[in-house]
Amino acid sequence: MSKSLIREFYALCEGGFCPDLLTEQEKLEIKAGTVYLTGVMQRADAKNGNGRVYSRKILEREVENYQRIINENRAVGELDHPDDSVVNLKNVSHIVTKMWWDGSDVMGKVKVLSTPSGEILKSLVRDGVKLGISSRGLGSTKQESGKTVVQEDFQLICFDFVQEPSTSGAFMLREAKNLNPLSKADRLANLLNQIKVK
Repeated sequence: MSKSLIREFYALCEGGFCPDLLTEQEKLEIKAGTVYLTGVMQRADAKNGNGRVYSRKILEREVENYQRIINENRAVGELDHPDDSVVNLKNVSHIVTKMWWDGSDVMGKVKVLSTPSGEILKSLVRDGVKLGISSRGLGSTKQESGKTVVQEDFQLICFDFVQEPSTSGAFMLREAKNLNPLSKADRLANLLNQIKVK
């Protein structure tokens, strides 16, 4: 079985809602104009829009491997999918800063970069364009019980931003610009002080 380029499309944060997943530092960065996006990046054991199924076992392995790339600050991706497996730095638009599991969903946080492609991505987000995220990897597939199953040789390369996701309702949401960088405790203390002043 030979390996081929496997690309999957996900749209992040159905219905325009995502929990506040930002650190205090990231909230300050947003006030300075940085754009963060969060949502579903991949899904285990479910047939996607491309008709493929990724087992939990394979995705757990690849998320763990990709976590090393995230920790090394190298988890970059492109705006639109190229036709090959190479991440072209001249086309990089974003970097994945965090990835975690939520049930069978692989969730992620992405920081949009100040590159030429990143500036286009920021403009699209700010103008309200609904964008999807797409995994790109190398591997083989096999027909099993009427489904196309991604095999053990799969290797995750990166995540790119695209217009059409393959997973229903997995659209990315921009984290709000007007976030208060204070902690909940600080905000409560400020509120209590305001009440006392009145």
